[in-house]
Amino acid sequence: MLIATPAPRDPAALPRLVLTAVVILLLWPGLQLSELDLGVLFDEDNARTMGGFVADFWPPAHDTDFLALLARATLETLAIATAGLALALVVALPAALLASRALSLSAISRNGHPAWWAQALRWPVRGLLIVLRSVPEIVWALLFVRAVGLGPTAGVLAIAITYAGMLGKVYAEIFESVDPLPTRALLGAGSGRLAAFAYAMLPQATGEMLSYTVYRWECGIRASVVMGFVGAGGLGQQMDLSMRMFAGGEVASMLLTFLALVLLADLISRLLRWRLA
Repeated sequence: MLIATPAPRDPAALPRLVLTAVVILLLWPGLQLSELDLGVLFDEDNARTMGGFVADFWPPAHDTDFLALLARATLETLAIATAGLALALVVALPAALLASRALSLSAISRNGHPAWWAQALRWPVRGLLIVLRSVPEIVWALLFVRAVGLGPTAGVLAIAITYAGMLGKVYAEIFESVDPLPTRALLGAGSGRLAAFAYAMLPQATGEMLSYTVYRWECGIRASVVMGFVGAGGLGQQMDLSMRMFAGGEVASMLLTFLALVLLADLISRLLRWRLA
C-alpha cells in the first residue's frame, strides 16, 4: 500500500508574500502622489498630437551644412564628457582611497576595529563625496553658466563635480569588496600602502573600475544633453535650438547620433572587460 506524502512546502513562501504585500502597500501611495494616469496615452486627441510630433522626425536631416554642424556638436559633447570625467577621476581616486578601510592598518589587526582618529579622517571625506553627488549636474551647470558664461566649460565643471562624488563612492566600495588577503599580507609584511594598493588591490579591482568608469562616461554624454538646454554647449544646446524651430528632422538626426555614442560606450566597455578577463 502506497502512502501519499505531502508536497514539500517552500519555507520562504510566507515571508515573500508578506514582503510583496508591504511593497504594494508602499507603492500605492507613491502612485497616487505621482498622479500617474496611463489612460491619457490612449486618449484620441493626445495620440493624434503625439503622432504628428513623431511624424515630423522623418526623414532625419542629412544635408551637408547640418551634418557639419552635427559633427562639431558631437565632438564637443564627447570633449565635455571626457574632460569632465578626467577631472572627476583626479578627485575621486584619492578620495576613494581615503574613504575606504581597505588600506587601513587596522584592517589587519586582530579585532579589526579602526582607531578613532582614522574614522575622524574618513568621515569628512565621505561627507564631501556625499555633498558632491547630492547636487544634480544640471544644478551645477546652471551655477557655472552664471559664473563662467555659456559654453562647454560649465558642462565640464558640472560633470567633474557630480561624478567625482559618484566615482569616489563606488571606487571605495569596490576596494572594500575585493579579496583582502593579498593586501593584508603586504601590509602585514611592512609594505607601504601605495605599494599594497598597486600590487594587491588594484589588479583585482581594475575590471569593475573600468566598467563603471566607461558607464559613467556614457552617463556624462547623456548628461551633457540635458545641460545643453541651459547653455552648457554640445549636442544638447543644438537640440534645444532645433526643437524651438520645430525642426524635427534635425532632432531625429541628433537622437540617432546619441544612439551611436551609447553603442560606442558599450563596445568600449565590453572590449576592456574582455582584455582584462
